[in-house]
Amino acid sequence: MSLKHFKNLLFLVCFTIVNFSFGQEKQKITIEHAPISYTDPKIEDGANVFLRDKSQQVHFIHKGVNLWCDKAVYYQDQDFIEAYSNVVMKQGDTIQMVAKYLEYSGKTQLAFASGDVVLTEPQSTLKTDTLHFDRIKQQAYYNTGGTVVRDSSGTITSQIGRYYMNTSKYQFVKDVVLVNPDYTLNTDRLDFFTENGHAYLFGPSTITGETNKVYCERGFYDTNNDIGNFQRNAKIDYDYRTVEGDSLYFDRNKNFASATNNITVTDTLNKSIVKGHYAEVWRAKDSMYITKRALAITVQEKDSIYMHSDTIMVTGKPEHRITRAYYNARLYKSDMAGKSDSIHVDHKLGLTELINLSRFSSEDAFALKRKPVLWNIDNQMSGDTIHLISNAKTEQLDSLKVFENAFLISKDTISKDAFNQIKGQRLIGLFKDNELYNVDVIKNAETIRYLRNDDNELIGIQKSKSGSINVKIIEQVVDEVRFINQIDGNIFPEADFPNSGKKLRGFDWRGEERPSSVEDLFKDDPPLDLPIIKGLEDYVPPEEFLDSDVTKRVEVAGKATPNKTNKAARNLPKKTPVLPLQQNLKPSDSLKVKTKKAGQ
Repeated sequence: MSLKHFKNLLFLVCFTIVNFSFGQEKQKITIEHAPISYTDPKIEDGANVFLRDKSQQVHFIHKGVNLWCDKAVYYQDQDFIEAYSNVVMKQGDTIQMVAKYLEYSGKTQLAFASGDVVLTEPQSTLKTDTLHFDRIKQQAYYNTGGTVVRDSSGTITSQIGRYYMNTSKYQFVKDVVLVNPDYTLNTDRLDFFTENGHAYLFGPSTITGETNKVYCERGFYDTNNDIGNFQRNAKIDYDYRTVEGDSLYFDRNKNFASATNNITVTDTLNKSIVKGHYAEVWRAKDSMYITKRALAITVQEKDSIYMHSDTIMVTGKPEHRITRAYYNARLYKSDMAGKSDSIHVDHKLGLTELINLSRFSSEDAFALKRKPVLWNIDNQMSGDTIHLISNAKTEQLDSLKVFENAFLISKDTISKDAFNQIKGQRLIGLFKDNELYNVDVIKNAETIRYLRNDDNELIGIQKSKSGSINVKIIEQVVDEVRFINQIDGNIFPEADFPNSGKKLRGFDWRGEERPSSVEDLFKDDPPLDLPIIKGLEDYVPPEEFLDSDVTKRVEVAGKATPNKTNKAARNLPKKTPVLPLQQNLKPSDSLKVKTKKAGQ
């Protein structure tokens, strides 16, 4: 190597060393203003004491951070400050911290503040007794309890908290409470973003308002717009009504909630339960509709009533509730079952209406399948419309009315394919102890009866016409038939009765359609395809504030003064490990129902 090249290389190395040293020196804390300064023999060598004067505080600068205080002790060899009284620390134009006392290491860029600590950023203010601040990670941390105030969201308190400045995110742990004028949120762990007011809930959580209460174990809540989405055993209590489901959506301003998958809506005031896989609830309008295997249950002490259809709608105030089931509606209780295109129930009047399908012609085969039909014990009643009246207080059936094309059919007890039949324009039935005991068939009445003696031997087949018919039923068997304004009638031996005459015109035995259990209500439903609900991921505990990176910085800071106590290691936070939340998954409800339970 030539001498000239060697000189150039030596100059380059020296220049780099000088610049590196200068750069290192520039990283140290700068004393911007110190009106009064002195040394104190009571303080270790290498330390200076600075005091403010009447006009200005002591002022330090370090890497974009400004620090003011009334008194400071600066340990130059460790680049460490102890700041006392009216301490103010500013980072840029957005972050400011005030406290009674502060320690700051220029080598580790760690700060410790105590005494009425207030950290302010554009969207929130954090108040605590002690606060740790890592400028490299841009994180603030407390574990002695703190309060965050955000004007639009409210006040948040917790035992442990961390603020991530780069993402404007708070992470709260243990005894977390958010107090808003409209509600109070309690949770175990909460991630909160100050810029948009988004809150993520982990663990058992409640949001309690004046007229509602939300519970979940995973959830999201937009505190700016008062809307949320909740999973894991989620439920919403609206006064006397509780909505449960795999996933719940809630809009506080609209008093609206929707639910998806395995839904149960319980009305404690009206003793009713509605189930399905999608529901919407409008509290202000006292209305709700539910679909996808919808099932409404009127809970009764002795025998609950189950009603299923494509969609169920519940409207009206609690004192006058209306339930509508449509389309392909069916109902079941132990002694009664029914089918029709739609069912309308007025709970106050105790009136259940089975309504015909009006959008199809009466000749349509599909319409015939939807024609209202009601089974009570062994009797089948059908017509264009059926009204069933019950006593809401005693839970007993009172009467029924069949309007237009009324037909009453019951199978003969012995003969194969033989049916007792009564038809007319209208039918009125009376019940006692939930059993039909009297039937009046009005106008254009016709009947076919299989007459038997006390030994159940067939006497003959009676066929007659009259203006009206009155039927007395005892122990589910026709005991007496009275013909009013009889036109004609006769009793025929079975051998003389033609097969073609054994069924009245319009005869339609639908016994195979009768639900014999709650499960039967769903047997003709198409396959159920439910959406997959992912929801929030399981909670992942944050890394320790005092992690290996911080520990390494502290150790390096102490190497420059090995014979002195490493001041950068003072007041480091104790490790407070946050354990993962245990999963408490609720098994999916398959909508299989046991008839003796008021559930689906």
